[in-house]
Amino acid sequence: MIGRLFNYGCRFIITFILARSLGPEQYGMYNLAIIAATIGGGIALFGLDTTLMRYIAVMNSRKDRQGVWGAIQVGLSVPFLFSILISVILFALAYPIADKIFHEPRLAPLLQIASLFVPFFTMSDILAGATRGFKNMRDTTIAQNIAQPSIRLILILTLALLQLNVTQAIIAFGLADLCASLILLFFLNKRFSLKRSLSSARRDTVEILNFSLPLWLSNLMMTFGRQIQVLMIGSLGSIWGAGIFSVASQVNIFGNIVHASLGISARPLIAELHDQNRHKELAHLYQTATRWVVTLNLPFILIMVLFPYEVITLFGESFAEGATALSIMAIVNLVNVSTGMCAAILEMTGHTRLKLFNSAVRINVAFLANWLLIPRWGITGAALAALIQEVTANLLPLIQVWFLYRLLPYNRSITKPVLAMLMAAGTALAARLWLTGTTLVEIGLLVFLIMAVYAAVIQFLGLSTEEKLMVKRLRSRIGVLIFRNQESR
Repeated sequence: MIGRLFNYGCRFIITFILARSLGPEQYGMYNLAIIAATIGGGIALFGLDTTLMRYIAVMNSRKDRQGVWGAIQVGLSVPFLFSILISVILFALAYPIADKIFHEPRLAPLLQIASLFVPFFTMSDILAGATRGFKNMRDTTIAQNIAQPSIRLILILTLALLQLNVTQAIIAFGLADLCASLILLFFLNKRFSLKRSLSSARRDTVEILNFSLPLWLSNLMMTFGRQIQVLMIGSLGSIWGAGIFSVASQVNIFGNIVHASLGISARPLIAELHDQNRHKELAHLYQTATRWVVTLNLPFILIMVLFPYEVITLFGESFAEGATALSIMAIVNLVNVSTGMCAAILEMTGHTRLKLFNSAVRINVAFLANWLLIPRWGITGAALAALIQEVTANLLPLIQVWFLYRLLPYNRSITKPVLAMLMAAGTALAARLWLTGTTLVEIGLLVFLIMAVYAAVIQFLGLSTEEKLMVKRLRSRIGVLIFRNQESR
């Protein structure tokens, strides 16, 4: 999570620089090109990033080195070949896509540049899945959450000093992903030596591909579903609107950071606990992770709901019309984080067909909602469509996990962050009777008040055993870092 927070900080600065330098229209074209390449990378993945994580976790726990080596061979070779094919197709279709779908010929050269980086996007995710299978989150944190955003930020800052343009921004994005892929390859080789005979592996190719096929279709629909608002605004609305909505989405990404951090860390554990029939521990993991995600997200969601205009205009007054969408997207994040890791449980316990069904429902609901709401209400309509989509996407796996395993993500401890949020919201609203909330200083004071009251109430209500252990572990790690720093001096 610390790595993702660092990543978020870098992405926030990058979004700020790009939005200020390019403006809504150019920033919209930048996002559409990156999204097209991201979807291409998702197609090439063939669901093998998640499949590798599960197979490596299970086989490594069984000490099956031949099975691990075979899974790595299949997991790396298939997506790499697919990614080259997708890259060629996207490059060839760039002009028809720009003209027929987005009605913007200037977008075509940007799509062609982005298409060249599809193999790097694919291999970065595949290698990340492989290293996570060894239950080690540090490697992917260093590569994808520290090195990649740092390199990208350095490139963007350097280019901004030399008059940044949208083409340079796309190239910077791709080069940073290339560096992340090389770092991950190094770490994977360190965890499991790749310098061994290819024939020494046991390749369960058919079993792996059969498992990954529903995941591939599901993840592809999820990838498209996450980006459908920007794509449909660009198609049904305007490139300008796509740029504004992209900023609103980026600002609200904090909720996904905490949720994804715990979800990814827990996935190998879920697979192992299920494989060993440790049902009570799985239930405890499910509920504890949900409570942590909700606790860490609620104050930030509250800030976005109370001060949307002040936050969005940090990127420029031309983005002000996205204020309502920013508030709605905060509620979307609330829906997402409050339903726990139900989708991850379905994946890691082998119910990939259910995930495929859920993704199919999600993409159809998303398409219909966007098609109806974007022409009528523009950016706000896209945010409302995202809310409808998220409620549908999270309710289905929540119900399915209950029927399959009689597991719910909540217990009584969830009332603590909810009470803390209500107290913080009431205090902030009362403070606005004395503060107008029109200057940055006043907004800063209100935000500080929300965070302080929220933290104080959480502390007053008491930390759980796990949370006390986590604080103790954090203090221990900080102490070790300080000691090492002093020793090196």
